[in-house]
Amino acid sequence: MGIKSHLEANFDFEIVDEFLDHYSMMADSMEVMIVDLSKPEMHSIVVDELFRIFHSIKSAAAFLQIESMMKLARLVEDALDVLRKSDKPVTDEIVSWLLDINDMFEQWNDDLKNDAKLSKIKFSLLKIPDLDK
Repeated sequence: MGIKSHLEANFDFEIVDEFLDHYSMMADSMEVMIVDLSKPEMHSIVVDELFRIFHSIKSAAAFLQIESMMKLARLVEDALDVLRKSDKPVTDEIVSWLLDINDMFEQWNDDLKNDAKLSKIKFSLLKIPDLDK
């Protein structure tokens, strides 16, 4: 049984359908925003929007009991919260890490669309870059 079938078997169809639609939109919009982080004039707007996206994913994944997605979203949300409170520019290392995070969420989006087993989190994603540089 794939992840989509599992969700549909355990939750109301409308809730699952809404999650799939919103998740797909959020996953598709992340990459452009992450690239825009390197533009100083976009920093606060983009960090706030990315924070909202990961907060929404974390909350929905927690409700739907998608543990790995919830945990990674929470890790990224915490990192983005540090960046929200900082006036330092975002480093290339942070942008690269977030692009790798984006790849993981895109993979999960594919897993959901294809009703596949949810891919495992890549261990390298759990190493948060230095946010204080």
